[in-house]
Amino acid sequence: MTQILEARKGNITKEMTEVAEAEGLAPEEIRNGISKGNIVICKNKVHNIKPLGIGKGLRTKINANIGTSKDYNNIEREIEKLRVAIEAGADAVMDLSTGGDIKAIRAQILKNSSVAIGTVPIYQAMVEAGEKHGNIAKMTEDDLFGIIEEQAEEGVDFITVHCGVTLKTLQVLKGEGRYLDIVSRGGALLVEWMIYNGKENPLYKDYGRLLEIAKKYDLVLSLGDGLRPGCLADATDRAQINELITLGELTELAWKDGVQVMIEGPGHVPINQVVTNVKIQKELCKGAPFYVLGPLVTDIAPGYDHITSAIGGAIAASAGADFLCYVTPSEHLRLPTVEDVKEGVIASKIAAHAADIAKGVKGAIQKDIEMAKARKRLDWEAQINLSIDPEKSRRLRTEGRPSDDTVCSMCGEYCAIKVVNEYLKK
Repeated sequence: MTQILEARKGNITKEMTEVAEAEGLAPEEIRNGISKGNIVICKNKVHNIKPLGIGKGLRTKINANIGTSKDYNNIEREIEKLRVAIEAGADAVMDLSTGGDIKAIRAQILKNSSVAIGTVPIYQAMVEAGEKHGNIAKMTEDDLFGIIEEQAEEGVDFITVHCGVTLKTLQVLKGEGRYLDIVSRGGALLVEWMIYNGKENPLYKDYGRLLEIAKKYDLVLSLGDGLRPGCLADATDRAQINELITLGELTELAWKDGVQVMIEGPGHVPINQVVTNVKIQKELCKGAPFYVLGPLVTDIAPGYDHITSAIGGAIAASAGADFLCYVTPSEHLRLPTVEDVKEGVIASKIAAHAADIAKGVKGAIQKDIEMAKARKRLDWEAQINLSIDPEKSRRLRTEGRPSDDTVCSMCGEYCAIKVVNEYLKK
């Protein structure tokens, strides 16, 4: 029995209770949200982790991507990234490995993770097809579904599946004249397979088979945006919206079958279109949780894309997006380092927190109030402990400490708070 089927029967599961406690809400609120499809709980039946609630009325969650490539496939380094991401505040981690022993890497990540783990199964399927046949497009449909089942058996909690990349959406794409046709790796791999084999996307054609696997393990399907815009000029076009319409239809089919679903979103989006994109998704997908990559609000900031995505993520989440996929400073340039991972998580965490305050999420502003009180008291230790990155706060405070230990080196004896405190006391 899946969470959504239990919720429809009026049952409150152990996982629903744990999510309610984590969010400071009543269990019935969680059950109600799950029954409507507005909330999902990421926790595979065979994965021993704390359940992760994502959706309406809950704290905005953050995902960190890690994983190897052909050029960099050090398992120890990826486990270190996992550790740092979780310590920095990531609520979930996706393993996007395409190099080395992918199965062994995933096993280590699952073993060492205390948070929900996601994957993109098409990556492993295509890599193995390339190794076996010398051509990734020679992957069979059974190969793909076999790997999805394999990953579910191992305990993966949610998977990205690009079910909306269809022969119809490809025709729409061809007529769009995009600057960057497809930037989704999973979407591009499926398009190559579809064109080479002259067949429909198996994830769409055999969607029922996918639902059977998901239902068996209570695997959350993250319906991927294979046609997401890869630059501002391509945003919110007919190809993107056509795919989203399909994802809305597939969402309702999943709900009918008792499978939990969230929807992935763009991408690169001009700042004035971010709210519109959230509203369109929520309407077409009937309020299913929205999982956004960024969105990045400019294309010209390589090296600083954790900032461009945090701007877009704060706006998107305040408008109703539920799950932010981090972007690191190395986006578009290289595989992220351990430090890049930490910076990406921190930037996304700031965006999520700012949005939660705007959305009125229960308790979101409390730490900000505590910070204000600590600043009034000139209590530096409390300020450091309340900060999103205490380690950096402590380092900067130590490096710039003035002779008067009660203030900082910016204002020193002219500290506004200290001056006013002294005169108000008088």
